[in-house]
Amino acid sequence: MKVVVTGATGFVGRHVVACFLREGHTVVAVARDAQRAATMPWRKQVKFVSCDLAADFQLVVEHSGEADVLVHLAWPGLPNYRDFFHIGRNLPADLAFLEAAVAAGTRQLMVAGTCLEYGMQHGPLTEEMETRPHTPYGFAKDALRKSLEMLQKQRPFTLQWLRLFYMYGEGQNPNSLLAQLDRAIERGDAVFNMSAGDQLRDYLPVEEVAADFVRAATNPERCSGAINCCSGRPISVFDLVRQRCESRASPIQLNRGHYPYPDYEPMAFWGVPAKLAPLRQAT
Repeated sequence: MKVVVTGATGFVGRHVVACFLREGHTVVAVARDAQRAATMPWRKQVKFVSCDLAADFQLVVEHSGEADVLVHLAWPGLPNYRDFFHIGRNLPADLAFLEAAVAAGTRQLMVAGTCLEYGMQHGPLTEEMETRPHTPYGFAKDALRKSLEMLQKQRPFTLQWLRLFYMYGEGQNPNSLLAQLDRAIERGDAVFNMSAGDQLRDYLPVEEVAADFVRAATNPERCSGAINCCSGRPISVFDLVRQRCESRASPIQLNRGHYPYPDYEPMAFWGVPAKLAPLRQAT
């Protein structure tokens, strides 16, 4: 397949590009920063397009119209989930780009969604559940998905909306939990400050997330619509941190309760990957 990947140098994007290449697909990688792209291990294996999609997306639209699938991961401003710019700027910019891509001939569209579309709902989250976003970021993503579903009625295309839960791995945000813990261990800190850690979350290595994008892209007839990209196995944040310390043989002490719980997430939620599970078993 020929695949166009936006946000190609981001945390998820760099791994998605690498995974498509390993499976023998041709990739057009799109990102704003050409210098950052030059540092990617796959740089010489792709056609790279430097582009700010909010300013001028025409060249990317031309490539996507000729491709088998457009994988849209670009979304500025993360991880600031509560800022209105997600609704005021990112949502209209993304909708304009994706509408133009579909008009140019894109027949299969994969877009990164978020577990924050579910809002403050507790427990296992299924792909059929009603969305109730509680943050501007979750609202903007949910509104984009619903808009694309309406667009499908006028211009039929396959929509694969991969709702991302929590991820970790190479290239993760330096302010994310495990990245901060790794730095503390490497510095030889005696104590690591964290929340009480009783909240249950759904974590998946970013390499597995990337593999799920490829699985879904190559099986559109079996995997479309809203797709939970997650482990399906809840784990407490404390256990996640403890296991990381054990895997690194670190004696660092965990100062639980130093930080409050986030007020935009329920205490316990995890995804049910019903659509991806059969594809994972097949590989």
